[in-house]
Amino acid sequence: MTRRALLGALGAVLAVAAWWVTSSTSVNPYYPPLSRVLANLYEYWLTGAGTVHLLSSVRNLAVGLGLAIGLGIVVGMLVGQVRTLDRAVSPTFEFVRAIPATALVPFAMMLFGLGTSMKISIIALGCFFPVLLNVIDGCRHLPAALRDTTRTFGITGLFRQTHVVAPAIYPRAAAGIRIAIPLALILVVTSEMTGSSTGIGYVLVTAQSSFNLVGVWAAILLLGLLGVLLNLLFDAVERLGNRRYHLQRGR
Repeated sequence: MTRRALLGALGAVLAVAAWWVTSSTSVNPYYPPLSRVLANLYEYWLTGAGTVHLLSSVRNLAVGLGLAIGLGIVVGMLVGQVRTLDRAVSPTFEFVRAIPATALVPFAMMLFGLGTSMKISIIALGCFFPVLLNVIDGCRHLPAALRDTTRTFGITGLFRQTHVVAPAIYPRAAAGIRIAIPLALILVVTSEMTGSSTGIGYVLVTAQSSFNLVGVWAAILLLGLLGVLLNLLFDAVERLGNRRYHLQRGR
């Protein structure tokens, strides 16, 4: 794991160094020097007026992604274990899943207005299905020995769900969450590009329309850094989950 982290860090350093060297003498307005981009990132997003927009986006992302994960796990465990319900709702899920979440922005604007509720609903809806479908698939493929054992010992109810089913479907649920994280970041920006006056997406569109190309690059760099931080955070949580998962299986 340490070697993998070191190689990743080395690759990132080399990429930044190449960007710095190739852009340092650039006079192309569409490819400004990295030093100017970093200065804008620090002065506007971290210590200036952009902090409000950054916090707004992070808050919407956290709430929307949290709702998607919570509902995806609960609904997925219910649907995945009740065969009749699974057959009844699967066609509807497949229909809604096929619609890109970004295409629902106008619908969400009519339903929730132009405020925070619209942004959170778009994020939650788009991230819901990766988690839901992975959890359903995990419940459908519970080992037969596990089902027979719980039936033999009369293990039912909440205890069965939390101590038997949840650990068994954990790898599938984690895979769904990993898919949902970058999707949440995309939907945060998309939801803020239309009918919004706050957020990273709003600042990005405003900078583009005013030909503030350094601001555009800084916003893009910020989104990339947020994506890296989210994945690192999830990696840490997943390592803890994997440790508990393997300990429980070892018992």
